[in-house]
Amino acid sequence: MGQEIQTTAYRDVDYRHFQQHLSAETALLAKMIHQQAISEAPPVAGFEIEAWLLHDDMQPASLNEAYLQTFNNPMAGPELAKFNVELNTPPQTLTANALGLMHQNLGVTWRQAEQHARRMDLHLLMIGTLPTLLQHQLNLGNMSNMNRYRVLNRQVLENRGKPIVLDICGHEHLRVEHHDVMLEAATTSFQLHIQCPLSMAHHVYNASMQASAAMVALCANAPYLFGKDLWAETRIPMFEQAIALGGYRGAAEGPLHRVSFGSDYARQSILECFVENLQHFPILLPEAFDDEAAAFSHLRLHNGTIWRWNRPLVGFDDDGTPHIRIEHRVPAAGPTVLDAIANAAFFYGLVKNLAEQRADGQADLPFAQAKDNFYQAARHGLDSHVVWFGEHKQRLATLIQDELLPRAQAGLLSLGIDTDDARAYLDVIRQRLSNQQTGSDWQRRFIKANPGDFSGLTRLYLQQQQRGVAVADWDAPD
Repeated sequence: MGQEIQTTAYRDVDYRHFQQHLSAETALLAKMIHQQAISEAPPVAGFEIEAWLLHDDMQPASLNEAYLQTFNNPMAGPELAKFNVELNTPPQTLTANALGLMHQNLGVTWRQAEQHARRMDLHLLMIGTLPTLLQHQLNLGNMSNMNRYRVLNRQVLENRGKPIVLDICGHEHLRVEHHDVMLEAATTSFQLHIQCPLSMAHHVYNASMQASAAMVALCANAPYLFGKDLWAETRIPMFEQAIALGGYRGAAEGPLHRVSFGSDYARQSILECFVENLQHFPILLPEAFDDEAAAFSHLRLHNGTIWRWNRPLVGFDDDGTPHIRIEHRVPAAGPTVLDAIANAAFFYGLVKNLAEQRADGQADLPFAQAKDNFYQAARHGLDSHVVWFGEHKQRLATLIQDELLPRAQAGLLSLGIDTDDARAYLDVIRQRLSNQQTGSDWQRRFIKANPGDFSGLTRLYLQQQQRGVAVADWDAPD
């Protein structure tokens, strides 16, 4: 959940004061990075998963306030829309039995959240885009009751100066006009966090971008939006266009977008991302904070309004030492808890391997190619063709099978992850490749057999999710 704010109307002086604090905090971060005063603690992993509340007819249920009040679980919070919630689990040091603990913790939280939904005659669903969702349901009346969301909506629309146009060409073509930021609520994700030692932070950031093509294809779970068959992972163009804001000087269409793959690798230091935030993105939420610069309150709030698919964050260790972590926003939510942990295992292992190689001057993939790979994979899934380390194109599924899975396994073992756990969770990915069945693949097979039956699709998907079996082994839809 985004950081809540207290102010709902801002004056020019608020922007000036925020800019001064933001500049000072960015300079302090630069000084601390130069002095190596940022945490070098071993990698720590965590995640957030977003989910839908549904009625029995598989339509979204705008009841998250009542749901969260009665659930009363500190690991659950609201999202932009009243029909979405977010679930978290405690972070884990990324070694030994961390994957098993993450699986256990998410499984317990999910079961409790699911059971609470049933007590309210609701259902809880994790999926990238909801097949039954209608555009008119994305209205301000369905926005969660938080100042942050109301003010962001106003700021985005004022900065754009024109309505939001969603224009996605995939298997079919969707073009709609919308007049608020609620389009963003059509996407739900599984956001992976990895806290990393300062000395490796820019390598982990760059490796996360390189891994993004494989992740978006393996985790694809969002083919349908408003009844149209679009990309394998429609969340990607959907989110980018839902908050289509650029940088300074009224450049709503550029040069840098607030939701993007990024502008380049971090060449020397992760600081480059925060300097870019300061120099290229206008302030949207000039909230006033009374704490010291070392709390980085202004920097963290500003960074929270820039949504790179791989986003560096500043946090704090238990002893108060600032740390850097990378938030990987690429995966869709679902299809099951088991799939989610398998996706996390693949990501953490692959990024560990690639980051180490990049630190040694290897794993050199041009940024422009990593970016192109990502969008090709989002559009075409495992059938996309990408360029990896070399000049020739290859099918992404083959690359994952032959090279990236072994890299992920090597990375997990170098972290000290239990060997059996590493093998078991990566086997879920191997089976997904073998059966050629991601969440998007399964959904498309259902609609091919049952054209236009999005309620039936969602109902059967929910039943399969509740079984807990990995999506690779879901029965072929009739």
